Amino acid sequence: MDAYLTLIQLLDSTVRLATPLLLACLAGLYSERAGIFDIGLEGKMLAAAFFSAAVASLTGSVWVGLAAGIGASLALSALHGVASITFRGNQLISGVAINFLAAGMTVLIAQDWFRQGGRTPSLMGGARFEGITLPLADTLEPVPIIGPLYAELISGHSVLVYLAFATVPFTWWLLFRTRFGLRLRAVGENPAAVDTAGVSVVGLRYAAVAICGVLCGIAGAYLSTALQAGFVKDMSAGRGFIALAALIFAKWRPWYALWATLLFGLFGALETRPDVIEAAIGLKVQGQLLGALPYLMTVIILAGFVGKAIPPRAGGEPYVKER
Repeated sequence: MDAYLTLIQLLDSTVRLATPLLLACLAGLYSERAGIFDIGLEGKMLAAAFFSAAVASLTGSVWVGLAAGIGASLALSALHGVASITFRGNQLISGVAINFLAAGMTVLIAQDWFRQGGRTPSLMGGARFEGITLPLADTLEPVPIIGPLYAELISGHSVLVYLAFATVPFTWWLLFRTRFGLRLRAVGENPAAVDTAGVSVVGLRYAAVAICGVLCGIAGAYLSTALQAGFVKDMSAGRGFIALAALIFAKWRPWYALWATLLFGLFGALETRPDVIEAAIGLKVQGQLLGALPYLMTVIILAGFVGKAIPPRAGGEPYVKER
């Protein structure tokens, strides 16, 4: 039973660590399905993490903080959209610029507002998201097998965790079962055909970029108001790039994105529980090595060693309307 409880705790950590990756991965999925590559997921998450924590600290309301985080991410998404859609600039350079802007801006503003070395005060009470105890969780907890599974793994997460996992089937339905999704996917494959049909390519791409901004905003807010209790410098810690790798690994499909981000979340969870690896294989493994696994996996995926992943055909290419 102790081994089972350890497994449940490990999976619980996996879910918590996978949540921001899942949101960012789905954000990139919307954007890239519409033909807009977005390297700036990292910067949007970082900006959202800061502004959500900062505003939540100042107002005492985590929901106001969440709105501020989404607003900050949307502002950067709009900047990326103007640069890459309206002015037809290089999408990769625009994304990198957003990452640099967010990294510097968050620390500068945090130091000016709070004078705590680039971090925000610790969040307490209504200024952060608390875990939600689902119905019958306390009643079922003593029940063998099912109790810990429901009470420890399924129950007890913040509302943003449940929102992130609910976004997966919603994204699948929106992209593959609605007219909007059909058009958005078509824009990423053949924008000229969409334009010929009388549908605005620019409008659809801006819509995808806006959805990307909202999801990145939620991911960043989760980092600072749910996973942790405040903002610290560079707290996104490369999660945006890991989400991009997971998106490639998932071949731009929502359900595959779920499993890919859970895999990365498991790697992160193992870093905090090296005893699980030791018990499984009988060898002691350094926590630093386990912590490097997500980044190593990212390099392997981006290098193309996990199979060929074909992006949307019009991805990264600005659309110039024929006159």
